[in-house]
Formats: sequence, C-alpha cells, structure tokens
Amino acid sequence: ATAAGGGAGSAAALWSEVNRCGQNGDFARALKSVNKILQISKDDVTALQCKVVCLIQNGNFKEALGVINTHTKVLTSDVIAFEKAYCEYRLNRIENALKTIQSASQQTDKLKELYGQVLYRLERYDDCLAAYRDLIRNSQDEYEEERKTNLSAVVAAQSTWEKVMPEDLGLREATYELCYNSACALIGQGKLNEAMKKLQKAEAFFLFALVFLQDVTEEDIEAELAIIHGQMAYIMQLQGRTEDALQLYNQIIKLKPTDVGLLAVIANNIITINKDQNVFDSKKKVKLTNAEGVEHKLSKKQLQAIEFNKALLAMYTNQADQCRKLSASLQSQSPEHLLPVLIQAAQLCREKQHAKAVGLLQDFADQHPANAAEIKLTMAQLKIAQGSVTKACMILRSIEELQHKPGMVSALVTMYSHEEDIDSAIEVFTQAIQWYQQFQASQTRGANPKSPVHLSLIREAANFKLKHGRKKEAISDLEELWKQNPKDVHTLAQLISAYSLVDPEKAKVLSKHLPSSDTMSLKVDVDALENSHGATYVRKKAGKVTGDNQQKEQGQGDVKKKKKKKKGKLPKNYDPKVTPDPERWLPMRERSYYRGRKKGKKKDQVGKGTQGSTTAGSSELDASRTASSPPTSPRPGSAAAVSATSNVIPPRHQKPAGAPATKKKQQQKKKKGSKGGW
Repeated sequence: ATAAGGGAGSAAALWSEVNRCGQNGDFARALKSVNKILQISKDDVTALQCKVVCLIQNGNFKEALGVINTHTKVLTSDVIAFEKAYCEYRLNRIENALKTIQSASQQTDKLKELYGQVLYRLERYDDCLAAYRDLIRNSQDEYEEERKTNLSAVVAAQSTWEKVMPEDLGLREATYELCYNSACALIGQGKLNEAMKKLQKAEAFFLFALVFLQDVTEEDIEAELAIIHGQMAYIMQLQGRTEDALQLYNQIIKLKPTDVGLLAVIANNIITINKDQNVFDSKKKVKLTNAEGVEHKLSKKQLQAIEFNKALLAMYTNQADQCRKLSASLQSQSPEHLLPVLIQAAQLCREKQHAKAVGLLQDFADQHPANAAEIKLTMAQLKIAQGSVTKACMILRSIEELQHKPGMVSALVTMYSHEEDIDSAIEVFTQAIQWYQQFQASQTRGANPKSPVHLSLIREAANFKLKHGRKKEAISDLEELWKQNPKDVHTLAQLISAYSLVDPEKAKVLSKHLPSSDTMSLKVDVDALENSHGATYVRKKAGKVTGDNQQKEQGQGDVKKKKKKKKGKLPKNYDPKVTPDPERWLPMRERSYYRGRKKGKKKDQVGKGTQGSTTAGSSELDASRTASSPPTSPRPGSAAAVSATSNVIPPRHQKPAGAPATKKKQQQKKKKGSKGGW
C-alpha cells in the first residue's frame, strides 16, 4: 500500500509538471515527464495522447504517427483522429490523411479545417471551396480572417489552373494576403495591369503591418516580399518585359530565400526566358528545380511545366538521350498531352530524321483523335520544311474541323498556287463555300442569308478565278455577289467583263444596269488639278523648247564647248628630253625587262641584324623538336588535331604558349613607332 501510494504521488507530481510545461510551451521537458508516467502506466490513454501532442509540437511527426500506430487498441480513431490525420498531412501522405478524416465518427471543427487543407493539396478546388464556405458560415472565433484568406486562395487556384471565372465572394481586402490572392485570381483572368496594382497594394499593406508586428526578423520580411516580387516579375514576363522580369528574378535568387517552391518557380521562369540562348545559365538554374521537397510545394501543372522545360533544355544542349528519356516519362504520365510527343518529334528533326518524326506524330494523331488537329498542323509544317508542299496540303485538308476556316482556306490556296495547282485551289474555295451554305441553311431553317465570312469567301474565290483566267467559272460567284448587293458597281463590272468572253449578248444586257456618266461624274476642279505641282512638272518636261529658250540652250551649249580641259600633273622627276618608258603602264612583272627579285644567300635566316639572326644549331636547341617534349597545340586543320583520346586540357583552360613573348614583341613595336614617349 505504501508503494502504491508513493507511485500515485509521483504520478500526480509528474502530471502537474506536464501541465506546467505545456502552459509554458516547453514540450521537450513535458515529453520527459510523460515518458515517466508511461513507465508507471504504459497504456494510459491520456499520457499517450499527451506524448503524441508533444512530439507534434516538437516537429517529430513520424515518431508521433509511430506511437499512434503502435497503440491502436488504446488510441482509437475516435480518440486521436485529428492528430493522426495531421501527422499524415505534414508527412505529405495526403491520401492517407483524407481517409483518416473521412473515417472519423465525429467531424469536429479541427477536422473540418484540416479537411479543407487536404482538399486544397489534392487540387479538389470545388470541394475545398464548399468546405471553407461551411466553416465561415458556422464558425465564430479569432480565426475567421485566416479562413477567408484560405477561401481566396482556393478562388485564385481555380482561376489560375482551371481557368474558372471567379465569383465575387465579397471579401474585404484588409490584409496583404487577401490582396495577393486577389492579384493571383486576376492573373488567371489575364487582367495583368489590375493584378500589378493589387500586388503593389499588397506590398504596401505588408510594410505598414510591420509597424505593429514584433519579433519579425529581416529574413521573414525578405521572404514575404520575395513572394510578392516574384509574382510581379511573372506579370512583367507575361507583358513581354523580359529584361525587367529577369532582373527582378535574379535579385530574388541573390537573397537565397528558404522557400524551395518559390526558387523552383523563379528558376523555371528564367529558363523560359533564356530559351535556346544562355544554356549554361539555364543548366545552373535547373538545379534549383530539383531541390528536396519541391514536389510538395507546387501544383501538378507547375511540376509538369518544369519537367517539360527540362526536356527542352536537354534538347537545346544536345543531350538527345536525356531528352528522349524525359519526354517518354512525361508521355507515360500524361498520354493525351501534346507537348511530350512534340518534343520527341523536334529532337528527331534535329537529328535529321524527319520521316520518323512525321510517323511518330501520325501514330499519336491516330491514337488521340481529339488532339489530332494540332498534331497534323505540325506534320504539315514538317512536310513544308522538306519541300513536300502537296503532301502538306493533303494533311491540312484532312483536318475536317478547320477546312472551312478563312485562315486554312487562305493557306491552302496560297500553297496550291505556289505549286501551280489552280484546280485544287478552286476546289478548296468550293468546299468552304458549300460548308457555309449548309451551315447557314441549318441555322436559318431554309432561309439563305449570307454571313460576312461567307460573302468574303465568295469574293475571294471570284477574284482568284478571274486572276487565273477562269472567267467562266467566276460568273456564278459574281452573280451571287451581285444578287446580294445590286448596287455594287465593281462586282457588276467584273460580271460584264466575264460575260463578254462567254456570252456577249448577256454582257450587253447587264451593261444597261451600269450607272450613267452623269451620275458617275466627279466634282473635280480641273484648273486646280492642272496647276498642281505634279501636273506642272510633267507639262514642263513634256513641252518642246522653242524660240528664245532654244537659243539660250544652244548658247549654253557653246559655252560648255569652250571650256578648256585641265592639264594633267607631271611627275617631279619628269625630263622632257628623255623618252618615257612605253611599258610604264604595265605591272612590273609583265614588263619585258623584268628579271625577278634577287634571292639572298642566307634564305634560312629570319632577318638582318642581331635581333633577327639565328644560329645554325638553333634547330638542335629547340625543345619542341625533341622526342621527349609534349606535343604543342596543333594548328587548325593539322594532322595532330585528329587525336580525340588525349588528355590535354582544352585550349580555353590553357595558357597559350609563347603569350608573354608575343606581348613583349608587341610592346617593342609600339615603343619603336611612338612619337612622344615619357
């Protein structure tokens, strides 16, 4: 009994110690007391709960989850559902956390809050929005501002990733977090100028809030501002202000923020700005996207975009195997996505395997008909690059949903005209016009009004036929246009011109519809027109010169004839008594008396005098000629440059041989030719 009483007394003291440490926030010391209690009573439910809470507060989520899983009989889901789900959430086991929350018998406010966070991480934004609305409606505590912030974050995510038009939730932008989320939603809608103003407002709110915040370090301030500035730089990039965006991105990286997600996004954006230029900088930046924990900080679309850019960077840096590996991995993750197969095709084109690239694209188009249009456009581009314009036209005409589009019709007609296939070009016009006729008939229940696009196609078809001498085929199109607008004189004139070659009588009948010359007269001031600068210039130029003007011109001609020609300059050593050399105008080598240059006896010497002289034994003293000396850097194109297995340091890392001597020689030359001096 005494021993039992002593144990109970020590347990009570330990519990009071746990309570005191918990209130002071000293959870490490509280954990020690809890462990002592569990030594006395290992299945104490309260002690086990306290131990789990202490471990969570100390950041030991894995150990806390281990305690829960070890004592499942005591710590049932009803008792510790929130703690278990929270540990799973922090360990990035999001699916497990969702199951734990859904299996709880009672949905407390804490579980509902965590449920909203889990849904956000799973990118189930509609369910998340409903969960936070329910929380805000049924909760009244000091965390209402945080819930509104989370709600605005969900709306921003919907606008950015799902392109959903956000509804006005009536949230008052009283904090910088709400302003920031509102700016993100505006970016998703493409309202970049408004988004920039919101971000500037968010920055002002944050700087103002610092006045009332205590114990805020410089690192905390820089981290918060880095997020805002990163979004500003992204807007600049979208606006085409790439230099400003790049400067701001680099400033953020220099600050070395601890947020790996922010660094990964900024590095990815810099890579997109660099494109196929400055690849060495891109290879440095891509390392930031591989940091540990990045996959838990970014959305699926962000991670996917980063992987796409890695594959493109591998292609730009001629890492063909790496590019194929990354694009194949992306295709296995998203079989219906276009970019992986386009990257693979681009890599094959860089390797001059155009036929294989077209085959790859064709297989993808057959397997995914929904995305076939964009793939076939790429195939047509490859065929054009190969010079197969006719095959490219066949591919384009196989895209049924684009056949009637004005842009497609224009492209096909241009390509067929280039190939001088006028019949096929006219067929393209005919098919497009028929499509619009059928579509409008179905929309207007038998009525036949012509849309502007339809009339424009008929007009272009008629002009094309007239241009290529197909006036007989253009008549039906011109009649249709004139029927739609009988006051169109230009169309009527074209119609009469076409009929004049086919049916002259019909042309005469139609010519009666032309307006009379009185109605066609224009109010033109003839005197003003004749006195204009252009008309005066033409009249003076065209007019004949007669009378005094002609005599003046003849007189001027006489004066010009009397002008004496200037005497040519004679050389200084000219002697009139000596006959000039008749071959003086020929080059020296072509003159009859040229005997060539006198060859010196010492042709092996470099030059004259002491500076350029060499000794007969110089070749023996030259270390580069000995067998034991290492080979020097070969000249471009020399046989020594063929060796690819040598371990010589590349030239850009090597100090050029003889560089000091060259520099010294240049200095001597400069000194010799200088005029001033010290």
